[in-house]
Amino acid sequence: MRKARSGHIISISSLAGLAGFEFNAAYAASKFGLEGWMESLRFDVAPFGIKTIIVDPGFFRTELLEPESTFYAQLSIDDYAERNEQFKNFFKEKNRNQEGDPVKLAKALITIASQEEPPARFIAGTDAIAGAEQKVAELQQQINAYRDLSTSLAYEDA
Repeated sequence: MRKARSGHIISISSLAGLAGFEFNAAYAASKFGLEGWMESLRFDVAPFGIKTIIVDPGFFRTELLEPESTFYAQLSIDDYAERNEQFKNFFKEKNRNQEGDPVKLAKALITIASQEEPPARFIAGTDAIAGAEQKVAELQQQINAYRDLSTSLAYEDA
C-alpha cells in the first residue's frame, strides 16, 4: 500500500471498544487496544495515501453468539453467579435476534471505503449509535463535573 500510495485498513472493532460492559473485560480490553492502535496508525500511514477506518458495530446477526462460537469460563466466585446467569441468558436470547444485517453492513463498508475521505470511525447500527451517544454524554458529564479541578493543575509561574 505504501508503494501504491493508496489503500484502506479497515478494522472491525465493537461498541465494546468505546465502552466497557459487564463480564466483557477481556473482550473490551482487546477492542480498546485495537482502537488505540488504529487511531495512532492512521497518522503513520496517512502520508502514504493509506486510510484507516475503525468499525464499531453493535449486534449483527452473525454466528458470534452461536453456542459453537461462545465460551463461558467456569464460574468460580459465587458473588457473581446471579449476574453471570443473567448475562448468559441475555446473549442466548439475543442470538439470531440481533438487529443488524451483516449484508447491509458489508455494503455500507464498501460505500464508505469508496469515499474520498472516509470516516476514521464508523459507528454501525442503531444500537451502536445509542451506545456511542451514551458514552459521549458520560464523558461530557465527567469533563464538566471536574473541569475546575482539572484546569487548576498547571504550574503557577511567578
